[in-house]
Amino acid sequence: MSVTDREAGPLTPPEAAPGSTGRLLVPYGQGRIRGLDADRLGAHGAAMDRLLALGLPVVPGLTVPADAAASLCETGTAEAAVELVEQLSGRRIGDPARPLLLRLSASAPTEVAGLPPDLACIGVSPAGADALCAVIGSAEALYEVWAGTVRMIAEHALDVPAAVLDDALLDTSGARARVEVLLSLSAEHGSRPFPDDPAQQLALAARALLGRWDSPRARRSRRAQKLPADLALALHVQALRIGPADHSGYGTAVSRDPGTGRFSPQGSFFRGVRRNAPPPHAGEQLDRLAGGTALLEHSLLTLERHLRTPVSVDFEVRDDEISLLAAAPQPRPPLRASVCLAADLAREGALGREDAVRRISPAQVQELLHPQLRLTGGEELLVKGLPASPGAATGAVVLSSERALELAADGTRVVLVAAETNPADVPGMLASAAVLTGSGGIASHAAVVARGAGKPAVCGAEGLRVDRAAGTVSFGERVLREGDPVSLDGRTGAVYAGTLSVSVAGPPPELSTLLEWADEERRLGVRVNADTAAEVETALALGAEGVGLCRTEHQFLGERLPLIRRVLLAADPAARDAALVALEHAQHEDFRALLAAVGDRPVTVRLLDAPLHEFLPAAGQALDAAEEQRAAALREANPMLGLRGVRLALLHERLYPAQAEALFTAWADVAATGVRPRLEVMIPLVSLPEELAAAAAYVRGAADAVAARTGVEVPYRLGTMIETPRAALLAGELAEHAEFFSFGTNDLTQLTYGFSRDDVERQVLASYQERGFLTASPFARLDPHGVGALIRLAAERARQVRPGIKLGVCGEHGGDPESIAFCDGLGLDYVSCSAHRVPVARMAAAHSALREPGEQSRSAR
Repeated sequence: MSVTDREAGPLTPPEAAPGSTGRLLVPYGQGRIRGLDADRLGAHGAAMDRLLALGLPVVPGLTVPADAAASLCETGTAEAAVELVEQLSGRRIGDPARPLLLRLSASAPTEVAGLPPDLACIGVSPAGADALCAVIGSAEALYEVWAGTVRMIAEHALDVPAAVLDDALLDTSGARARVEVLLSLSAEHGSRPFPDDPAQQLALAARALLGRWDSPRARRSRRAQKLPADLALALHVQALRIGPADHSGYGTAVSRDPGTGRFSPQGSFFRGVRRNAPPPHAGEQLDRLAGGTALLEHSLLTLERHLRTPVSVDFEVRDDEISLLAAAPQPRPPLRASVCLAADLAREGALGREDAVRRISPAQVQELLHPQLRLTGGEELLVKGLPASPGAATGAVVLSSERALELAADGTRVVLVAAETNPADVPGMLASAAVLTGSGGIASHAAVVARGAGKPAVCGAEGLRVDRAAGTVSFGERVLREGDPVSLDGRTGAVYAGTLSVSVAGPPPELSTLLEWADEERRLGVRVNADTAAEVETALALGAEGVGLCRTEHQFLGERLPLIRRVLLAADPAARDAALVALEHAQHEDFRALLAAVGDRPVTVRLLDAPLHEFLPAAGQALDAAEEQRAAALREANPMLGLRGVRLALLHERLYPAQAEALFTAWADVAATGVRPRLEVMIPLVSLPEELAAAAAYVRGAADAVAARTGVEVPYRLGTMIETPRAALLAGELAEHAEFFSFGTNDLTQLTYGFSRDDVERQVLASYQERGFLTASPFARLDPHGVGALIRLAAERARQVRPGIKLGVCGEHGGDPESIAFCDGLGLDYVSCSAHRVPVARMAAAHSALREPGEQSRSAR
């Protein structure tokens, strides 16, 4: 009696099957019961066991364990396998009402490359093919898959030479014709004709798969993957239930919408018999399935809760019922999906809030907050510079701040390209979509301003040459004219020609939820480096707890630049006093808006600290010859180490008192409205305790003057910025005059290494990283061994003198996750960073707090 004549009876337990074959055939779901693992069941068999244990519908099938796989090449074992799959599926091969075919696949203990392809349509015979096609409603759907199976068996089991097959098929078109040719070649050149009997076909299919796996080419592939050459395969026999195309098919689906991250099955579905390779035509949307996505939702939800990750599945639908063929964590799931799932799992109690926070890294937070270029691989790369400010943008090249303002006013998106930027360029930078400079590093003027404004920036682009007179910018041999489009990626430092597609930044609301949970875990405070009320409002919306650094020199930009310039270039004391009065009025307005925006939160205001050259007119741009002469006398060979910070204030003795009086008066005005910011006044670039004592006296005098004039005694803390190595070493003496320290790690890194932060990144640090001298730029990631050692020493000495001293970091390291972990390990009170890095810092501080104690101690070394 042939297999097709057998009736599908009740399921017989495999142990009771005739002979010993029962022990070789393991129905899906029984492997774990028998104590078998992936080493014997293969990855697929173990996965099917897990799916069934979760109560999910899977395609009926069985596994022949790896150590017994060769037994399926024997007709007796193959017959038992056919019978068992018929029982498992409730169908039988050859039944015209509920037809059944088989699929044979293989899996190794782990995921490997080079597995033999699945062989489907086992059980088809020429006599029965047309009846199956009638059920499906398409002949092509059956013959296309059947041809692949016959070809594989002919070559690897019936020993038909591959060259003979290739020659004969070269001029054969149409799947039905290919099957006929293959069957004829098997009969003529093979060791035997292709059989009609399903069990004999299955045995040959097993021989073909194992033969393919044992080929020299396959063995070389395993050696390349560092796998044993004799790695065994488990074989899997699945039911291939045939049904009408309008009620049957196969497809793939993922659990989450990649655009929103929300749970919503997404994928495609094909009608007919499942192929190994995707069909040449596009699939249909899942909502075209009979029953729609509802068939998938339960399975996908269950898998997400079990695997705790977005998942993907391969599935079949037969008679409007779904069966899973495979399920796994989605490879490289969209970030929005991971964020939404973490929040969903925690809200449902399937995951603790701490675990949900751990699942989203600070780098992923940054990626969600900034636009990204959508690259296809065909872009023209113009130059690669330093990734100075994250995000992506496209726009027309402009070569001056004035041109940027002019075009931006008309609604044109522009990219400001310059050799370097200075304070006079800030209005144009703020009007631009992005900034590109040929010099400078990630702590340069362009980088700091761009990060504060949330603009993408690439700095230190080697080979970039700007010719304003000619209206061109050169990237090596490539020349662009002003107005030509470019696209810039501030995360990677890449600049491309033309207008590329940019993904719109827009994190899902679930990210805010995760960040709120992160705030519950972190110890370290997170503030913002902000100079204007608008920047403060942006930062507070992003979760900042106050202002850790207000750089008052940034308030003298654009139209305010002449105010400070008049102070510095005044011809006589009377002119200087008049200029200081105008400066004080302007600062009073700025401070009042800033403090009102801060509210009752802490705000650290740094008095003037900028290299003198940033405020002086360029050669030939002074108002007159006398002013040009005075400016020339003030120009310095090394302005970063010259007349700046507290040094300038001690030579211009009314400068800090004017700033402080403006600040305290503004605080009194804001306090009258019921708002009381927690004010901290910071003296910059101190190296001598005497400098700090003298500057502190200026500030106290200003507070007394405001109290006498207004009747308001302004509460404030007075502190200093630790940005020179000497200040760190003398921290104990400085703490006698200071109630708080803020570590200015940009300058502290520059002065500790002797690196120019504007030049060394492009010329030196890239080479040092390539040679392994440095693992990262010390301006991007805090150096724990040199700069970090100074911070640790300063903190220890300051606490010895003033145990309650407040300690923070306000350099850009305050937004770097590894640097934040180091600061947390030292027990600092807060970090401060640019507004758009605040969410990153919040998550990084939480991750640091959630580390194991051993990890915490290592991060502070």
